Amino acid sequence: MIRGIHHVAISTPDLDRLIAFYRDVIGMELIKVSGWEAGSPEVDAIVGLTNSSARAAKLRLGNAYLELFEYLTPLGAPQDPNRPVNDHGYTHFCLDVTDIDGEYERLSAAGMTFHCPPPPSAKEGAGAQRSTYGRDPDGNVIELQELIDPEHPLAIFSADVRLAGT
Repeated sequence: MIRGIHHVAISTPDLDRLIAFYRDVIGMELIKVSGWEAGSPEVDAIVGLTNSSARAAKLRLGNAYLELFEYLTPLGAPQDPNRPVNDHGYTHFCLDVTDIDGEYERLSAAGMTFHCPPPPSAKEGAGAQRSTYGRDPDGNVIELQELIDPEHPLAIFSADVRLAGT
């Protein structure tokens, strides 16, 4: 039985830089730093590489984890930091926020680039939301999303749960 999404993983050329960004700027909790040395046939079979080695980190924010990998061998090909979101493959992950304007200002001041500012306030009612896309230091796209309606069908927590403080 599939219960849900546990984590998203990102490959980076600079693990320390992305740990600092996601921990210090986004506010994720660094849970673990690990990795593996070249020569593990079990790991190579899982990742589909030969003679792989990497540094890795796992961070947590709310109910989800982010896993970061810096492959030491074999070296990965760099991506275009301005890769359009319509290219095939993973396009972004989304952060649920309660104050999109405040987070946009805070993250912009910390050096995060955005495609555009958050749109004007959405209409009230079912399905009302505001979103914008930004990029981490490697160019990976992060969506900020504020669900205006506490009973929005995509809400992580219901209004009753938020009021209870859990």
